[in-house]
Parts: sequence; structure tokens; C-alpha cells
Amino acid sequence: MSDKLLIGMAEESITPKGSISLRGQFYERISEYVETEITVTAMAVQQGNEQFTILSCDLTSISDNVVEGIRAKLADLDGFDPEKLMVNATHTHTSHSYVMKKRYDSTSNVAIMNRYANGKKYVPLTGDKKPAVSGAESLEFIIERGAAAVRRAWNERHPVSMKFGFGRAAVGMCRRVGYDDGSAKMWGDTNLANFDALEAGNDSGIEIGFVFGENEKLEGVIANVSCPSQILEHRSFISSDYWGKVKIILREKFGEDLKVLCLCAPAGDQCPRDLVRWVNPETPINDPNIKRPNYIERTADPSMFDIRGTWVAGRRIAREIIDAYEESAVADPCNVLRHEVLHIDLPYRRVTIAECEQADKTLREFFAQAGETFTYEDNARMHIQAGTIARYEDQQKRDVFPVEVHVVRLGNVAFATNSFELFLDYGNQIRARSKARQTFLIQLCCGADGYLPTEKAEKGSHYSAYVTSGHVGHEGGSLLVRKTVQTLNAMFAEDAPSEKKEASPVD
Repeated sequence: MSDKLLIGMAEESITPKGSISLRGQFYERISEYVETEITVTAMAVQQGNEQFTILSCDLTSISDNVVEGIRAKLADLDGFDPEKLMVNATHTHTSHSYVMKKRYDSTSNVAIMNRYANGKKYVPLTGDKKPAVSGAESLEFIIERGAAAVRRAWNERHPVSMKFGFGRAAVGMCRRVGYDDGSAKMWGDTNLANFDALEAGNDSGIEIGFVFGENEKLEGVIANVSCPSQILEHRSFISSDYWGKVKIILREKFGEDLKVLCLCAPAGDQCPRDLVRWVNPETPINDPNIKRPNYIERTADPSMFDIRGTWVAGRRIAREIIDAYEESAVADPCNVLRHEVLHIDLPYRRVTIAECEQADKTLREFFAQAGETFTYEDNARMHIQAGTIARYEDQQKRDVFPVEVHVVRLGNVAFATNSFELFLDYGNQIRARSKARQTFLIQLCCGADGYLPTEKAEKGSHYSAYVTSGHVGHEGGSLLVRKTVQTLNAMFAEDAPSEKKEASPVD
């Protein structure tokens, strides 16, 4: 088998032919039109007997049935190892709401709400309107197109060379606001005397890779940004958000055939908005956390809730990629390929008996006072209580939460995945301790396992840090970091210079 680096890249559209339910938020949205195409992009890499493939999807998250379905369709692909396929989401909120399979068949929050509702009817924001494409049809479509992209990428592998670069763009910022009593709130108002600080920092760095084919023609770009693509998260149209704009700009420069692999780094507590220089949405949105009673007009970014904001973010990222290509990208021999697939049992985050009893009391009191119907606002308000009870019931049956993690070495760079909306600090810990020259980190990969907050966030509480916002807490986050760093650095240990023993002093 040749030791040449072989790479194939392919893109497939997952833009539906009719309206769909859109994933994200606590209320229903049905798509009205297509703002930008949504796609899946595959990069298949082989060197000698080793391989890895990444499939990036314009979706909110990747549940187990998507990964299982795509791998099953590729079982007949000659030489391809389905277990070494990584499927990740860019975390756009303007894409398919498909039928998801949970890692555990636990009671859903919706089922808990219905249990307490005692026959009271939930009234959806969309009324009786239904999407043209069902969630089951979306699932089948995503699996079909995802498998097609991977198959084409694998079959089109050919000798390539690679360069890697780095850029900086202010896209992701912390979206959790801390107050002087130790509490925190996602999307919290900073125009308060009690505002203390944003809970975490941000990472403006962009890890960049370039794939060159024959005659040094640029065939593909890899870009890793610590920010979800959710500028348009409340809107009712189909969009690939800021990544779609990045592709448009890069293809104007390098040609329509350019493939762009979009990777979201750990960013569970990040967003594309500046919560200090707050700019209101251009048109109203259905989210009480976004309302600002004491709004002050700022000279800052345009609204990062609207299409104009996606162009601003897209230009910032694209310019850095172009600058790296033209000025600073460094060739890498890519003469080593290692890939390990880890299956790690992380501690399952639990609720206490007291928390469960309080949730039970709150739900009973709420529905006792409710009318014959309840709305999306009620659903959002009671979501945490319902989730607390669901977690209490489920934790009686299990102690650990299994996750799939991929760690790859390619020459002097590394790739590592996780299945969470992983808070930024964990990504920083991995990058800081990595022996790789450059470390690409991919969240929301091979699993839809919710937020994984830091200990500080858990103490501050609120959405994204509640027990029910994810399956794993900070103890599991620390274990995930240690396992990832240990595996990653073992791959680079062979490059470490041997320690020379100093000669014993002579008397």
C-alpha cells in the first residue's frame, strides 16, 4: 500500500424540496423559503493502512441514528472503515428537525409534561400548519445524502499535499452573563448594576488547512472556529448561516469547485453576539431572554440575529483564510497518520432527591393553575422541571454515559472530537496541553449529547448549565480532557527527543 497521502472531498445538498420543521428553540418553526443552501461535506483521508473521514453537516446536532444509518450504507465500500467515520454538525438552527434517537431510551421532557398536564392541550405556535417534509423523511434524506458524499469522497481519493495556517476573527463571544451574587444567565442582560463579568472568555483563533491537488491547485479548505453557526437561530427559513457566506466568498476567489470543511470547535458557552455592546434584532423574535427593557443603541456590529450579520461573520472568517493562503500557510509533510477511536464511560450527571421533589411540586402547581391549554412559553418555563424528573427516573438505571471520541494525528497536526456542546474552557485545556503544532477540535460529533458545562457554570446555573441541559457534568469534562490529551500526546511521543543522562561528576 502506498504511503502517499490520499484525500478526496465531496459535497452534497441536503436542502429539502418542501418546507421542514426547523431544529432549535423551545417553539415550533416551519421553513418559509431557502436563504442559503444547506449541505454535507466529506473529506476522506488515507495513508498506508490508516484512514479517517470527516463529514460536516449543516445541522443542529448529530444523533446516533444518523451516524448508524450513514455507516450502514457504507458497509460495502471497498477498503473503507465505517467506524473511522466522524460525523459532525455546524450547529445551524435553520436546518432539518429530523427524528432523533437518544443514546438512552429515557423518558422525554415532553412525555413528562404530558403526564402532568392531565389532559390539558399544548397549542403550538404554528397552529395546525404542518411541514411538507416530515421528520422521518428528513432523517432518511440526511442519511442518504451523507452516505453519498462520503462514498464519492472515498472513491475520489488521490495524491495531495497540505499546508496549514492560522487566522484570527472576532466571531464567537461568551453568551453567559455572571452577576454579583454568583448566579449566571445565558443571554443575560449586562445593563444592570449587578452585572459582574461574562462567565468565560472567547477564542478568536481559526485553525486552517489547505488541500492541494495536481499542479498545486487548491481543492479544499478546512476551517475550525469556536462558535456555533446560529446567528439566524430564531428565523423561519432554511440557511447554512455564516458558513454559507464563507463558502460563497471563498468560491468567488478560488473557484466553484472548492470544497470547504466547516468544523465547530468547543463553543457550548459561545455565540456570535457581543452581550456588552448589545444590538437588538432588526425584527422581533420569540425569545423572552432576548428582550432588553433598558435598550441603548450602540455603535457596534449589526444585528447578529439577522442575515446582514452572517455576511459580517462570513467575511471575517473568509478574509483570514485568504490571508493565510496568500501569506503564512506552512507546508506539512503529513508523513504520519494515526487514528484511535475511544469509547469512554463518563459519569452520568445526577439530580438530587430534593431537586426532583421541588420539580414535581412546581409542575403540579403550574398545571393546577393553568387553563385548558398551554403554549411554547409555558413549555420553555417548565422544560427544566420536566427534565429534572426525567433525569431522576433515568439515573436509577445507570451510572455512566458512554461517548465516542476520535483522536487523529496527521503529520504535525491533530484532530480530536467530542459529542457535546462543550464549553470553551475544555477546548482550551486540550489545545494548551497538546503536543501537536496545531490542534483541530470538533464538537457535536458522533452524538447529540447536550451541553457539557464547567464547574463555574454549574454553580452559576441557568440554561446550558442545568443538570437537564446535558448528560455529563464538570467531572466528566475533566475526564474527557485527560483521556483526549493522553491519547493525543501518546501519538506524538515518538517524536520527543530522548533524554540524555548527565555524566556523573568525577571526584
